[in-house]
Order: sequence, then structure tokens, then C-alpha cells
Amino acid sequence: MGVRGFKRLCVLLCGRNTRKFARRLALVAGISLALTIGYVLWTIRDLPSPAAFAEREIPQTTRILDREGTVQLYGVFGQERRRVVGLHDISPDLVNATVTTEDDQFFHHIGIDFAGIVRSVLRNILARRFEEGGSTITQQLVRNAVLTTEQTVQRKVKEIVLSLELELKYSKEQILEAYLNQITYGSNIYGVEAASEAYFGKSARDISLSQAAILAALPKAPSFYSPWGSHQEELLARRNYVLDRMQTLGYINAEQNANAKQETIVFQPPRADIKAPHFVFFMREELERLVGKDLVERGGLTVTTTLDWKIQHIAEEEVAKAAIRNEKRWRGKNAALIAVDPKTGEILAMVGSRDYFDAANDGNVNVAVRQRQPGSSFKPVVYAAAFERGFTANTILFDLETQFAVGSAKSYAPQDYDGQVRGPVTVRQALSNSLNIPAVKMLYLVGIDRTLDLAARLGFTTLTKPDTYGLSLVLGGGAVTLLEETSAFSVFANDGIRAPAASILSIKDAHGKIIFERRVEPERVLDAEVTRTVSDILSDNPARALVFGTNSPLTLGTRPAAAKTGTNQDFRDGWTIGYTPSFALGVWVGNNDNSSMHKGADGVVVAAPIWNAVMKRVLEGKPVENFIKPKPQKIDKPILDGVFAVEERVLLDRASGKRATDRTPPEWIEERVYRTIHDTLFWVDRKNPQGPAPKDPYKDPQFAAWEAAVQAWIAQNPELALSTTQRPPEEYDDIHTEQNIPRLSVFEPQEGTRVSNPFVVSAAASAPLGVSEVLVFIDGEYAGPLGSESKKRQEDFWRGVFFLPHETGSHTLTLKVFDVYGNRQEKSVTVEF
Repeated sequence: MGVRGFKRLCVLLCGRNTRKFARRLALVAGISLALTIGYVLWTIRDLPSPAAFAEREIPQTTRILDREGTVQLYGVFGQERRRVVGLHDISPDLVNATVTTEDDQFFHHIGIDFAGIVRSVLRNILARRFEEGGSTITQQLVRNAVLTTEQTVQRKVKEIVLSLELELKYSKEQILEAYLNQITYGSNIYGVEAASEAYFGKSARDISLSQAAILAALPKAPSFYSPWGSHQEELLARRNYVLDRMQTLGYINAEQNANAKQETIVFQPPRADIKAPHFVFFMREELERLVGKDLVERGGLTVTTTLDWKIQHIAEEEVAKAAIRNEKRWRGKNAALIAVDPKTGEILAMVGSRDYFDAANDGNVNVAVRQRQPGSSFKPVVYAAAFERGFTANTILFDLETQFAVGSAKSYAPQDYDGQVRGPVTVRQALSNSLNIPAVKMLYLVGIDRTLDLAARLGFTTLTKPDTYGLSLVLGGGAVTLLEETSAFSVFANDGIRAPAASILSIKDAHGKIIFERRVEPERVLDAEVTRTVSDILSDNPARALVFGTNSPLTLGTRPAAAKTGTNQDFRDGWTIGYTPSFALGVWVGNNDNSSMHKGADGVVVAAPIWNAVMKRVLEGKPVENFIKPKPQKIDKPILDGVFAVEERVLLDRASGKRATDRTPPEWIEERVYRTIHDTLFWVDRKNPQGPAPKDPYKDPQFAAWEAAVQAWIAQNPELALSTTQRPPEEYDDIHTEQNIPRLSVFEPQEGTRVSNPFVVSAAASAPLGVSEVLVFIDGEYAGPLGSESKKRQEDFWRGVFFLPHETGSHTLTLKVFDVYGNRQEKSVTVEF
């Protein structure tokens, strides 16, 4: 309004008279109060009786269906699971834990928390929208039992008025008893008695302090904290929060708190009729984010998910069969699986464990969305970043024992799985055979930051600690989820286009109206040529035969398929991720408690057979799809084109041993081939792989160690050492120079002289390096040498007698002087015969 506007308002209200101002102010206040009272009375005109608070509308069933809409995966069945009990039949610990968590001032207010309401109003004003907040247990009871959950001012007014009426009509104990019998504890479980029986198999009066704290923790987010879901760790953390609050408020002491936290909790398996339970609970979290928990619980929704029941059924069968074999042979009790449509990101199957209902082995834990170390299955991400940077599938990396500098006085020496080294290998060979040492080198060449940037674009959200991974990142040093990695591989399958993972196709309300329908919004996150190169390598069965053989479970016969295995250190995790252009599948095998499997439990022997079996069954009868081949690459840089021994052909001067020049006589030139072998860092600038080689590779902190390994390997291979001990000379021929050209003067015959046979030829010749000979040519034909008649080195006198052909006319007489290294000079004269 501003100062001027405020002044005008004051004048308008009171003019120059204070009494008039007071009367007008009172009038405004009276009108405002009347309007407020009128609004409240109008709002509560049809307010239900306080006696109706224990009655509520029975929620309608929410049906969760497969993608075809023909198989019901789960439903909140028409009748709620509820058993009403008196407050005296509920554990006091549960009563106290609930009050502590939901409304610690419950026994001290009159049904509403004025301070909480003020805070809520202020938050709503700042947020410029109406949101919930500041609700007491009484208000929650009114909202859940009598009113709706719509977020409006009218409903809030009704809630406050009815809460005040309830507090006048009923005791605190009665209200609390109704509340504990009314609220939901997840799924279709209502009331503490049903919850206690469902989760612990006992009455609410018999539960322990720790179990009471768990039940009190659930109402905040029943689906997220569900004991049957994937967030048990978070549930236990909230239990600990409840216990700490109870100690703070004096309900328990420190010893009781500590003992309760140490209690081992075992949950009963769910008894509901449910299909694909891991997927359902995962999907339900997304569902609640989209429409809210209350609408899911009460709204009678029809949810069409992305799950393909046929694929899910196949996956569950194969996981269950293989898990039994793996447990007997490899001590790997559990397995998980994810299937994704690369073009849409839709989750087609999710198996979180071998048996969801196996409580003894934490079967309800969804390992498909738990963080585990992926081992070598993460390598394609690093190599994709390398291709994006300018490296090629033919780039040479040296698979040799190497000490990597990782910090002051520290080093890192990775080993290949079989303990062997293979010398120079191409990137294709290194990736297809999952060689560790070249992979670590490539991560260093590309950079951890660039790799993590690409990982984020591919959809990884768990790699959030870049300062802790180091070069072991390429070997699975950063924990990820099976869903993340399978979705990331889907980008390779889909030519570099990413569609985020999704579990819901559509949601309809109770009247059949669509309130949500998924629209795919794909995004290009990687160049198509990069993904085609990755797929070409991962589907190259002959290339991986060096380690895996030609008949491994990574091949699907005549159907092209790209696949990569991974094995965590100490054999805690075995992975196989693979795909065709239209179907991506990831498999994990291990133990939920992170214990090791037997030595040798590699991804290819524990996870790949599951992957192979599911892929073949799912794709049976479907058209064979081929990957698009990448364009051939020729960089004209040997180390990037697959040449580790760089050959250089050099023309040398035999006299000096240096590079020949245009003055070097042809008979003194020889061609020599030099073969030079150095580590990749000698030839490649990490910042510009296809650009010029580094001027001083020793400036790179890794070069000295990498180069030492290469030179040691050369020394162990004499056939290489013979051709690599010398480097081609950098200097040029300094014998055949202008300064060393011989000097020549012809004394007789002189130009134009008439001669007759025989005639004398004489000349003076000298050379800085000494005259070797002086030769005479007549009309281009060799006639013979001149002889030296002087011992004077600097200017010898040379003389000889020659005959011209018996032909009249002009003839050309040419003298050529040579030194011992072929430097030469010549003079010609014309004579008449």
C-alpha cells in the first residue's frame, strides 16, 4: 500500500475526528465478527452429531491390476481387517507411544492445539495454499471417522468444532480408545488389535515395548514404513525415534529404551491374497505419491500397472528354481530380478526375493531396490563415458600388473579375476572379457567425475559420494540398485534415449474417470554411436570367448543379445544385466545378510543362468532383432586404432646413421623400420584423446608406474626387445652437406678447344673429407678415371689421356669428383673434333 496509501486510508476511516475513528473501527470489527460467526454457523449447519464419531464410511476397495487389466495383483478387500478392543485390552506402552508420537499434549488440551493451528495457518500463508497441519488426536479421529480428508477451510472449521464437541461429550480415554481402533496401520489393516495380530501374531495387550513403538511409528506413513515392504531399516529408525521421545517425556527410562532397541523383531508374513508382492509394495509408494495415502486407502481406485503377469510368472518360477540350486551349490540363498521395456521404461517384472513369504530369510525385503555393489557389471558405464570422450573400441590398454597411485604413500594394484595378465588388449577385448586392470586404467583416463555425470544421466541416483569411490568405482565400488542398473542398460538398448522407470500406467477413480495416465517423456542422454558401440561389444560372443568360452549362458543362440556380468569382492553379489533392442533384464544373486557365497560364485555361474532362462522363455516365438552396427572408426592414431607397437619407416644416411636429406646420395640411403612400444598414456592426452600426444607424459602422476610395467613386459619378451631398444634418430645427415661438396677446376681442355686423338685431360680437385676419385665421361658415357699426381690433400692435381670417338663435330666432356662418402661435384666442357 505504501505510506501515502496508508495515510489516505486513515483519513478515509476517521477524517479529523478521533471519536469518529473509534466508532468506525468498532463498526468494522463488529461487521467482521458477525461475518466470521455467520461463516462458521453456515459451515457447521449440517455438521454431524458428536455421537456419529465412531461411525465411518467403509472405504471402497482399490484394485491393482496388471498391464492388461485382467489379473488383479492386490486389493484392499471390501471388508476392513478390524477388531475393536477396549483401552484396557491395549498395552499401556502402545498407548503411551501413540500419544508421544501423534499428540504429546493430548491430555492437556481441549481437542485442538491453538499453537499448532497458528503454525499451520502461517505455513499455509507462506506457501500460498491450504495444507494440513497442527492436528490433535481428537481432530484426526474426527477427520477419519466422520468427515472427509479434503483440504479446505470449511472442512477444517467443521473438524475444529466437532473436536471441541467430542471433548465435551467424551472422556480422553474414550477418545483415545476410539482413535486406536479407528486409524489405519497399512494395507487394509485398521485398529491396533488387527495390526498387532497381523504383524506380530499376538494381541495388542501382549506386545513388547519395542513392538509398541513400531506400531506407533506406522500411522505417519503406513505404506512406506510397512513391515512387509522394503523400508524395514527406516521403520526401525523411526521406532528408535519413538522410544527416544518416550524417554524424553518420562514414559520409559534409559535402560528400557536401550533394551527395546536391542530386541530382535520378527514380522509375521502377510496373509492377504497378493500377486507380485514386491512389485505391488514398490508400486504403491509411487501410487501414494501421485494421489495420496487416503485416496489409496478409501478411494475405490482402479490402478493399471506396468507389470506383465506372464513375464512375472516366468521370472518367479526361474528365480525360485535357480535359488534352490544356488543355495546348495554356492551358498547363495536369494535372488532378485528386474525386467524393463527399454523404449518406455515400464517395469515388466520385479522379483525382490526367491519367496516373499519366507520371513525367516527376510523374503519380504525387495533386494531389487536395495543398494548392492554391482562388481564388473558397472564397467559398460565407464567405457560408454570413454567412447563419449573420444576413445574407440580398438583403443589399446595394457593388461599388466600395475601400481596405481591413489594418494600420498598409497597405491592400488587391482588384479584380473583369473590372476593372469594379457599384455596389450583392445577395449573390445577388455570389456567383453571383463578384464579389471584395463578397466581401472580406462576409468582414470576418462575421469571419475565424467563417469558419474554419465551415470546420473543414465538414471543412477545412488552414486552420491564421489570423494569415496576412487578407481575401484569401475569394479563396483559404488553401491547401486538392480532397478537402476537395468534401467541404465535400457538406454544402451534404446540407442541412447532414456525413459525413466515407471510402475503405473493409469489410475481411475471409483466412477471410472481417469485421474492419471502415464505419458512417456523420453530424453536423449547419450549419443547413438556410443550406445551402438557398447551393444556391439557386449553382444560379441567370439570376443568374450577368451574368458567365457563360446557357449556361456550369456548367449541366446542365434538371437543377438548384449550382456555383462558382475561379481562383488568376496563373492557377496553376483550380477548379470543384458538386453535385446526391446527387452532388458537384470538378475542379482546373493544373501540378504551380505554374507559371502562360496568362492567361484561369479555372476556368470549364479546369475547368468537365470537371465538366460528367462530371456529365452520371454522371447520365444518373437521376431529376432538385430542391434544397429556402429560406424567403423579410423582415427589415424595407432594406439586408438588397435596398434600397440607403433612402426615408423625412416630413410637413413648410411654414413652418418642419421635421417637422410635431399642431399644424401641415393646409394647412401637405406630404409629402416623402427618399432616403438609405450603405455597408452605416452600417446594419449586424457583431455583430448584424439589430439596430439603429450609433450611430457611423465607429468601425469600415473605414467611412470604404467610405463614401467610396459617396459618390464618388453624385457620379458626378447622378440619385442630387439626391435624396441632403439628409437629413430631425430638428427639429420650432417655429412652430405653443402659445406662438404668437393671443389673441381678443369685445366684442359678448355671450353671450345679443338682436339685430336689422343688428348690430355687435367684438373684440380679437392674435398673437405678427402677426394676419393675423379671420373671422366664423354657424351655421357664413362671413359675412365683421372689419376692423382700430387700428394697435396687440399688441391690435388689429376691428369689422364683419353680418345674421342672418330666423329667430327662437338662432344661434351664431363668430369666428376667424389669424396669417400659420395659427396660430389662435376664440370662439363664442349670440345670440337
